[in-house]
Amino acid sequence: MQLAHLDHSKIKNKFPLVILTDNIIGEANIGSIFRLADAFNIEKIIFTGSPINLNSNRLKKTARSTFKYVDFEYIENAPAALRSYKKEGYKVLALEITSDSLSIDSLNYQNKSKLLLIIGNERNGISPELLKLSDKNLHIRMFGENSSMNVAQATGIALYEITKTLLPFQEK
Repeated sequence: MQLAHLDHSKIKNKFPLVILTDNIIGEANIGSIFRLADAFNIEKIIFTGSPINLNSNRLKKTARSTFKYVDFEYIENAPAALRSYKKEGYKVLALEITSDSLSIDSLNYQNKSKLLLIIGNERNGISPELLKLSDKNLHIRMFGENSSMNVAQATGIALYEITKTLLPFQEK
C-alpha cells in the first residue's frame, strides 16, 4: 500500500551537510535543489553568485513549498564563505570532474563530522577559485557518451551517496 506524506518516518536530526551553489541560475534547478535539501534533511543551502528569485513561478512549482522551511541564505562572496566554514571544521567537497577527482561512491563519509558540498553552475561548473579551496574533488561515474549531467540530478546522486554512509550517525 502506498503511504501518504504524513505516514513516512522522518529523521529528526539534520545531516551535518551544507550545500554551496556556485552561481546556479536555472530556476527549475534551484527549486529542485530546495526539494532535495528537504528530502535528505540537510542543514542548509548557501546560494552564491546571482541572487535567487523566490517569486519565480517555475522555482515555486519545482520546489513545492520547500523553500519556505529549508534553511538557506544568499552570500555574495563564495570564497569567504568557504573559508569561514572550513574554520568551523567543515570538510569541503566539490562535485566536479577534475584530474584528481575521486568517484563519489568510493569514499566513506562516516568519520567526517561536518561536510560542505559545492555544486557548480549549469554551464561552467565550479569556479577554479572554489576548486582550490576544496579538500576533495568528487565525480559521479558515468558510462555513456556525455561527460556531465544536470546539476540537480547530480546533486541528488551526491546527496544519496553521502547520506547513505552517514545513516549510522543519524540512527545513534
